[in-house]
Amino acid sequence: HIDPAAVGNKRRFLISDMSGRSNLMGVINDIDPTIEKNSPETERIMERLKELEHRGYQFEGAECSVELMIRKELGVYKSFFELIQFKVWTDEPAVEENCSSSAMIKIRAHGKEELTAAQGAGPVNAMDKALRQALERFYPQLKNVRLVDYKVRVIDSNDATAAKVSVVIESTDGENNWSTIGVSSDILNASRKALVDSVDYYLLCNEKE
Repeated sequence: HIDPAAVGNKRRFLISDMSGRSNLMGVINDIDPTIEKNSPETERIMERLKELEHRGYQFEGAECSVELMIRKELGVYKSFFELIQFKVWTDEPAVEENCSSSAMIKIRAHGKEELTAAQGAGPVNAMDKALRQALERFYPQLKNVRLVDYKVRVIDSNDATAAKVSVVIESTDGENNWSTIGVSSDILNASRKALVDSVDYYLLCNEKE
């Protein structure tokens, strides 16, 4: 009933294959204003969205991953880094209460490789720390970023422990929050996808500014 910008906010539309093209067009036109509702690019993006949701992705609340997907489909996605390898392991009993897991990450950025290891309170926290530490050499602004929420949902409980899971993470730089999603039958792989999207989205927004 009021303009969201009047209170320092912005309007958000939930994105899914059921939400219609109008909601999706808002995101598409932010990237390329020349694309229309019936353009071939829109058809292709809609098909990709349906395919991902069939695989278990639910983008409500993870619109940042939608924007990255659209950029890839339009051929305007910029890769800030490449994740070459990651390894995560947990120590039982934990050496320290807040250091129960370790992660090793190898990335490539600007033609150079960086290998970093970190400890954390659980495998996802360790992976998050290792990824950001590896990238801080190239993107020091990532020192401001941290994970503030982590949600896991089982997609098909009939598969028991082999079921696919979706992982939605929320990150912040102290001023803005954003959410991304990853899906896999391996919870660490799903977390890795969500974390990579999170860093990618932050670096994209940082470059725009």
